[in-house]
Amino acid sequence: MAADIRLTLPDGSERTVPERTTARAVAESIGPRLAQAAVAAKLDGDVVELDRPLARSGRFEVLTEKNPDALPVLRHSSAHVLATAVRRLFPEAGIGFGPSIDDGFYYDFQVPRPFTPEDLERIEAEMQRVVAGDDPFVREEVSREEARRRFAGDPLKLERLEEIPEGDVISVYRSGAFEDLCRGPHVPATGRIKHVKLLHAAGAYWRGDERRQMLQRIYGTAWFSKQDLDAYLLRLEEARKRDHRVIGKALDLFSIQEDVGPGLIFWHPKGAMLQHQLRRFVEDAILARGYELVFTPHITREQLFIKSGHLPYYEENQFPAMAAAAGDAEDVRYRVKPMNCPLHILIYKSQQRSYRDLPVRLAEIANVYRNERSGTLHGMLRVRGLTMDDGHLFLRPDQIQDEIALALELVDFVLAQTFGITYRLDLATRPAEKLGDDAVWDQAEAALKGALEHLGLTYRLDEGGGAFYGPKIDVKFDDAIGREWQGATIQLDFNLPERFELEYTGADNKPHRPVMIHRAIFGTLERFVGFLIEHFAGAFPLWLAPEQVRVLPITDAQLEAARALHAKLRAAGIRSHVDERNETLNYRIRDGEMMKVPYLAVMGGREAEAGAVAVRARGAGNKQDVMPQDAFVATLAEHIRSRARVP
Repeated sequence: MAADIRLTLPDGSERTVPERTTARAVAESIGPRLAQAAVAAKLDGDVVELDRPLARSGRFEVLTEKNPDALPVLRHSSAHVLATAVRRLFPEAGIGFGPSIDDGFYYDFQVPRPFTPEDLERIEAEMQRVVAGDDPFVREEVSREEARRRFAGDPLKLERLEEIPEGDVISVYRSGAFEDLCRGPHVPATGRIKHVKLLHAAGAYWRGDERRQMLQRIYGTAWFSKQDLDAYLLRLEEARKRDHRVIGKALDLFSIQEDVGPGLIFWHPKGAMLQHQLRRFVEDAILARGYELVFTPHITREQLFIKSGHLPYYEENQFPAMAAAAGDAEDVRYRVKPMNCPLHILIYKSQQRSYRDLPVRLAEIANVYRNERSGTLHGMLRVRGLTMDDGHLFLRPDQIQDEIALALELVDFVLAQTFGITYRLDLATRPAEKLGDDAVWDQAEAALKGALEHLGLTYRLDEGGGAFYGPKIDVKFDDAIGREWQGATIQLDFNLPERFELEYTGADNKPHRPVMIHRAIFGTLERFVGFLIEHFAGAFPLWLAPEQVRVLPITDAQLEAARALHAKLRAAGIRSHVDERNETLNYRIRDGEMMKVPYLAVMGGREAEAGAVAVRARGAGNKQDVMPQDAFVATLAEHIRSRARVP
């Protein structure tokens, strides 16, 4: 006899139903309108299909199109519709994976040639026919032997099947003639997928392994309304216009050279000026907050990273070891550093420390190197050579709250006060693979949580997202078109001080173990500059712009006056350039606008005689303001000093 199960609804009320009642039946019992609008359901946080029997009691919620948790279900189902369409048009296509991802879905296929844009048009049209068929998604649990029989012609699926542990449920989903090895969940039927668009195709290694075969990955997006789909496609178009790789080339900021290798950035003069300004800005900020600057070697004996735990936990992202240096023992090998913390630890450990010396705040803007897979590299946003604004704080346990507050104040100064960026905080807890025991992690997580709550800050919980040596606070923010970015990180570490046996002498004249905070405000300068390029679409604030003023003499007769204004600007610390090219004024104005120069200073005959200048501010169209040169220079100098965000 089946036992009843008790469901707690979102309003706190309870409902008792027979075991194996479907989520759809529960929705119908609540109300016919809700059942009609339902896409899926949640039971204790797990998303389940409407027609799947409920197996246990718990918190129950019906998901409609208005619930964000319904979108991944729609997109996963859209991936199955994509695979159905591909199999109809390309019957021999091998089937890989088809998950939902942020803002869409993809599916991997093994085909003899890459998909063309014309192929994608045909596939999308076929998807519409699949949707029109309104075939239900039917779930079936099968034995391992039955699964092998059904997917005998799909070696990629058979490989995945063998990874399912013995005793785990093996489920297959069928819609029409297509079936897939899949955990689900799905929308009730293909007809629920109304607004879907294929975006592009790209090569992708099977299982992300460069040693495996290359598959063809088709990306798409799906939404519950045409309005949402159109808005997303508009954001994509705006993102293409803001692509930092395109703007970076147009403004001559950086390049990646094939002769050197992927993921390694060449900062051209204008890009180097961006980096220089950001370095100077953050170094001034941290020096004012009690930090000390250090510089450490780019390579070190690999034993250091074994001791720190980075080799056991991070080896796949480190470059291979180098041979022993001349005069070293044969078994000594060197590594380029992927991070700075072990080297900063050695600086702390180089002398005795008293409780009165703490906190010790060390900072270094340093180059580190990580062996990221080539398929993950993306312009400045994912690189192998990173410039980190790294900081490591060594402190007493009673100083944790104050130092977390200081780090968060620095984040606010940089992001909110300087760049006008609204941000949010994630508290990332212990990952599955970690150093130290749970008691240490309990202490570290409680300390971070306590610091956030003491400051009255709201945060989201990121379960399992911490570093291998400690929990962390991650800073997330949106750019000008609503895309989320990862920014600063503040990590609390009880484990590395223990591994390196760090000490300070306490007030009791006995040795004590310090605590470490790892923090980066920009993260890496490559990624932060890439973000700034896309956020501002290359139109940087005046204080940051590589070229702040371009002086344009109308004719050669005003050339000396233009050079004199240029000299005044340079003397005031303003980055200026005189455009002396033998081109028309309109051409040179247009070029200055294309290069996103904040101010164009036009020097005509009347301006030269009067000691004035006709100023065109970026974004002001054809408007020109004639003003005395000294007033122009003073105004700009003040805007730069205050780091004003708009001209």
